[in-house]
Amino acid sequence: MRFALCLLPAALFAQPYLSTLPLDPSAPIDNPVERLRGTTVGLDLKSLLDRLDIPIESQALVFSKTSFQALRIGPRTPRSIYFNDEVSVGWVPGGDGMEVAASDPNRGAVFYTFRDGAWMRPEQCLQCHHGASTMGVPGMYVGSVFPDATGAPARAGAIITDHRTPFADRWGGWYVTAARGEQPDRANAVALDPAEPLTLATEGRQNLRTLARELDASRYLAPTSDIVALMTFEHQTQMANLLTRLAWDARRGLPFDVDVKIAADYMLFVDEAPLVEPVAGVSRFSETFPRRGPRDRKGRSLRDFDLRTRLFRYPLSYMIYSRQFDALPANVHGALYRRLYDSLTAAGRRDVIEIVRDTKDWLPSYWR
Repeated sequence: MRFALCLLPAALFAQPYLSTLPLDPSAPIDNPVERLRGTTVGLDLKSLLDRLDIPIESQALVFSKTSFQALRIGPRTPRSIYFNDEVSVGWVPGGDGMEVAASDPNRGAVFYTFRDGAWMRPEQCLQCHHGASTMGVPGMYVGSVFPDATGAPARAGAIITDHRTPFADRWGGWYVTAARGEQPDRANAVALDPAEPLTLATEGRQNLRTLARELDASRYLAPTSDIVALMTFEHQTQMANLLTRLAWDARRGLPFDVDVKIAADYMLFVDEAPLVEPVAGVSRFSETFPRRGPRDRKGRSLRDFDLRTRLFRYPLSYMIYSRQFDALPANVHGALYRRLYDSLTAAGRRDVIEIVRDTKDWLPSYWR
């Protein structure tokens, strides 16, 4: 399964290059999809999302031909992606089943296909999803390409994106429905001239509120490809990869000090690309995602959005509540908690410290 482009030039990665760590086939598999297997015969897409507690409003649509179902994908038939904190599901109209990826505290991202009532775990997914683009561990990532009129990506100019990537480089090959002012990006556009494959026809494509002219929305669970959902998914994919990397380094007895710094900076949104103008989604994602909490005694949550100058109001990743974070080895936990606390204290972010203190169990004593 490929949720994004496979062959990306290393020089264009947002994150530093890290060597690829070998798989541990003896590691137990523990994720929501593995627990669901054997009980899902006959489920359709909507039912599967319900069973996995994945909201429909998280839908994002990618039309670049960057999946093993590339022949079925294009600007008129994009692939839809849905996600929650642990699981992502991909589906294309007329496609060959559903693609599912689950974050596993032991294995990193584990990839599945669900077809004709049966689950499979294809190993070929790791050809793209275990390498430089995923911090050297099995993981997910979001790619931005220069697609032509059919959705085929140019070989040059492809990058991996997250919250550090400038708007101008994001979402090539994706549909984005939003109000975002005059901040340019690559979304909703194709390269019309084969002689200029890196020149996208972006005129009038920046603030689409509907995709009615682009595709038959009745074939999808929602008529949107929400900008806030996509920005959240970008952040989450690389955060999960960083947590996996930390755990694997420590379990193999490798030095992890550098990885702790990288992970802490990412969790704290250091180097986040600022919003030049406010953004607004067109689905209910901006309302429903913060409701997942948890909230502190003052009603604040790390899931609260800002969307005026930055993605989240409180600059600490909600992935601190994830099973991946909780499963980190004790020595990594200690080092990461200390770096987060010291950085927040130095920045005067008492509000973030208070939220964590009220909502996170088993904190080091100095947090309290």
